[in-house]
Amino acid sequence: MSRSIPIRSSAIVRRARRLWRQYGVFWLGAIAVGLTAVLYARLIDWGYNEFRTVQQQHVWAPLIITPAVTALAVWLTRKFFRGAEGSGIPQVIATLHSRTSAYGSRLLTFRILFGKIAVSFLAILGGLTIGREGPTVQVGAALMFNLRRLYPRSNALIERQLVLAGAAAGLSAAFNTPLAGIVFAIEELTRSFEARASGVLITAIIIAGVIALGLNGNYTYFGTIQIGAHFPNVLALAVLLTAVVTGLAGGVFGWLLLNTARWIPAPLRQLHSERPVAFAALCGFVIAGVGLISGGTTFGSGYAEARGLLDGHAQLSVFYPFLKMISMVGSYLPGIPGGIFAPSLSIGAGFGDLLYRVFQSMDLPMLIALGMVGYLAAVTQSPITSFVIVMEMINGHALVISLMATALISSRVSRLLTPPLYESLAERYMTPLPQPAPAPTPEVPEVEAPVPAAENVDGEPLADAPNGSNAPRQ
Repeated sequence: MSRSIPIRSSAIVRRARRLWRQYGVFWLGAIAVGLTAVLYARLIDWGYNEFRTVQQQHVWAPLIITPAVTALAVWLTRKFFRGAEGSGIPQVIATLHSRTSAYGSRLLTFRILFGKIAVSFLAILGGLTIGREGPTVQVGAALMFNLRRLYPRSNALIERQLVLAGAAAGLSAAFNTPLAGIVFAIEELTRSFEARASGVLITAIIIAGVIALGLNGNYTYFGTIQIGAHFPNVLALAVLLTAVVTGLAGGVFGWLLLNTARWIPAPLRQLHSERPVAFAALCGFVIAGVGLISGGTTFGSGYAEARGLLDGHAQLSVFYPFLKMISMVGSYLPGIPGGIFAPSLSIGAGFGDLLYRVFQSMDLPMLIALGMVGYLAAVTQSPITSFVIVMEMINGHALVISLMATALISSRVSRLLTPPLYESLAERYMTPLPQPAPAPTPEVPEVEAPVPAAENVDGEPLADAPNGSNAPRQ
């Protein structure tokens, strides 16, 4: 009896260890992702509120603050945080579609995680047009990837599942859109459905979502829009026109980012390659100038402007979506950490407001929702993810068919102009990794060995050549 107790206890310990390795690490990572996403969101919101306070008190201050902050952000990124630039989603895609361990060790480190949060916070303090949702995807993937060290025998499958679950949980916690997190992982990150990873993925999203809900409460990102029971007769025409307009606009945006050598003048390209900090300051000056022209509406992610349009409290200029696009391109070109999800939704809301002048018989919130999903689908060329995100953000289940149609048409129109943005940017990170230099071989002193006499094909010795060697004749 006494011997059976230690045997039973050791079996319990082994089972507990197996359960910890199978579930505990993922749960721990999901909790960390949820907490980080919420704290990061509050940090970004606080930073932008501080910028707006200064900007409203001193209208011309952005002409100094924004260029200086942009230059500093680029210097920090290039000096200390290579791999943290941009939204972070291309880095996650590159890691998932390559050797996860090698690329994750380069693109998903704790150093890049810290730099992503710190430099994007600095950028929002300068009023740059960036979002936090894309960076949260890379932050979530980095948090989960580094938990592989808790596995005694980590392998490629475990590392891939960790990265995928962390990225999806990050998006879900950032927008409070759990369905979008799942669809995003399937459509954008992997382009396939992996049954073996589905349970891990959903569990991570649920846990991160619960953490976010516990800290923020049950909320929808843009509130709940009110849609009447009867749709207008021009709804089909509005869907088609909105999809074409936003598809063209989103395609142009993607083309500008992927083909800088074809539209940026040669002197500016040279400045970008030789003096990137000075180029960043110039971009910051453009962003500040556009912000002053727009009355301050193009600064930041654009969340407040989109929310104001949906609530009916904001009135924006017809030029708002175009000015916001200019500011967004200027914020992305220098290569600082920052996402494009929230600014894209804001630009789409601006296009919806613009099209309301054509379809005044429709509800404005309905057109704004169509504009948001259309522009987001055009930029990302991920229509399913786009309409699920917007549907969850506005609680717009009544519009699901219209949102789906707009997203699908818009992404197809965009594809006529440019390839998928995230995949194209990911290919730039998927260059072959440098191979380690071969270890030096110790020098062995040469010892003269007797040279055997050369033989012909019949095995007979050859006659001496004129140079004294037994070389065969050519």
